[in-house]
Amino acid sequence: MTNTLLSTHNLKKVYGKRDTVFEALKGIDIEIGAGESVAIIGKSGSGKSTLMHLLALLDKPTEGEIRLNGKNTSKLKKRKLNRLRNKEFGFVFQSFFMNANDSVLNNVILPLKIAGIGRRERKRRAMEALKIVELDDKFKNKAKDLSGGQKQRVCIARAIVNNPKVIFADEPTGNLDSATGDKIEKLLFDLNREKNITLIVVTHDEELAAKCKRQIRIADGTVVSDVKTKKGAKK
Repeated sequence: MTNTLLSTHNLKKVYGKRDTVFEALKGIDIEIGAGESVAIIGKSGSGKSTLMHLLALLDKPTEGEIRLNGKNTSKLKKRKLNRLRNKEFGFVFQSFFMNANDSVLNNVILPLKIAGIGRRERKRRAMEALKIVELDDKFKNKAKDLSGGQKQRVCIARAIVNNPKVIFADEPTGNLDSATGDKIEKLLFDLNREKNITLIVVTHDEELAAKCKRQIRIADGTVVSDVKTKKGAKK
């Protein structure tokens, strides 16, 4: 695969000790290219969320390598790893993980604060991101006063405010009605196409997975299929 952005080699994750050992991942080898839309599919307990957390550098593997742009991330110190994750990745979760009593604007600028961006530039970038998700008129509103769909759009604005190379979306429409979910899906796939952001979606929703151009199916901690779809998300 050309332009490989993320890759794993013999990736393993084990929880517990002795009699309580559980192998969540049993040696995963995958490559994900820049600009791909990839669905990681599997039933509850299959290891799909564990794989996402490792790919997103939110957790460390028990064994194996995760490479970002060819560099082995296991050799990075914690502070550098945190900076790298904040710069390169954006996150959209089923649970919104927002500060409910804070403003929409302050929720979106959080990654920029972590990155040490100045106040004026933070606001400019945050407003630009909110405009993309069509919520720039709500920047003063408290997060708790938004609908579920609006909250998820704020989360997408927060995910893209640092111009990431990858967006990880973990069941991004799981808490939304179908009409609102369709709008969120369209927004994510538009970002994938128009900004060439690699989109990695973790889901058990086969319809959502079918909109991705590639599907990696996980069962019992192993990859059981890895196929490219002809369909992908429609423009």
